[in-house]
Amino acid sequence: MTVLTTGGVALPACQRWETDIVATIGGTPLVALDRLFPPERFRVHAKCERFNPGGSIKDRAAKSMIEHALRTGRLVPGMSTVVESSSGNLGIALAQLCNFYRLNLICVVDPRTTAQNMAIMRAYGARVEVVEQRDPATGEFLPVRLARVQSHLASIPDAYWPNQYANEHNARAHHATMREICEALPGGPDYLFLAAGTCGTLRGCAEYIRDHELATRVVAVDAAGSVIFGPPEPWERSHRRTIPGHGAAVSPPLLQPGLADRVMKVTDADCVRGCRRLLAEESILAGGSSGAVVAALDRAVSWLEPNVTCVALLPDGGDRYLDTIYSDPWVESRFPGLSPHDHDQERSEP
Repeated sequence: MTVLTTGGVALPACQRWETDIVATIGGTPLVALDRLFPPERFRVHAKCERFNPGGSIKDRAAKSMIEHALRTGRLVPGMSTVVESSSGNLGIALAQLCNFYRLNLICVVDPRTTAQNMAIMRAYGARVEVVEQRDPATGEFLPVRLARVQSHLASIPDAYWPNQYANEHNARAHHATMREICEALPGGPDYLFLAAGTCGTLRGCAEYIRDHELATRVVAVDAAGSVIFGPPEPWERSHRRTIPGHGAAVSPPLLQPGLADRVMKVTDADCVRGCRRLLAEESILAGGSSGAVVAALDRAVSWLEPNVTCVALLPDGGDRYLDTIYSDPWVESRFPGLSPHDHDQERSEP
């Protein structure tokens, strides 16, 4: 196969008749959610990121961060070790990229990461480490995960931390995400609903909207108890997150003032309900943060203007949540009596 050399690093090239797996990242479909949100009121389209080869929107960020490090010589195939903290999807995306580019990977996770996600990472050749103790000060796992990352960086030669929470190339990956949306909906949607975690998706999409002077308003969907946009409100403080993919125990460095026009908080019960409604009405098996976005749209019905067009970014698929969100015994044990069609009594944020 022909190779292209960029920055002294040989990367596999794509020919017209053959494309490697990494080249298939992006270009995900935009589908109408007309059953869940009847178009007589407003239109909702879902950007289905599960169709990336690694199964989630994190493929975009992983590709952007890893390939930049390869181009600049920070990573060397066959020699370097990538070390990162992840709740699941980024770990899988990095595992796929590191396997492809012959890089070692250590992924630090916590007990909320499913056994299936860890198995997928290991199948790609990653070393997975689980931190069991919460940070005494915050009660969260993330600070402990990050401390483990720092320990590895100090002890492993040629170790590299992509740092998804601060890496500009995480955000830049999503200029393409928003560009794809605008190619499908010329002029862009009136509203973009997306889940906030590292804030890479939020920042990248918001930057594209700003740079192209679009009228799109961004609604960031955060988890109850998360501190991304400030200290939790009183109603959130008793809520402990168990569904990964959105929310954070620290405010990410990628966050900048004014990226989101509106922030909506959702609970784990909201996520479950949103996922199950999406499956029941649209036959889309989606992951937890996708359910969060659907739950936010459900509540936005009360304030969205008539005839607007919305895009919901659905970060991943639900096949990795079969033992949790789509397991009736699991849901019943955590949210007794929960029905995907009832209003959540736990939720009180406006």
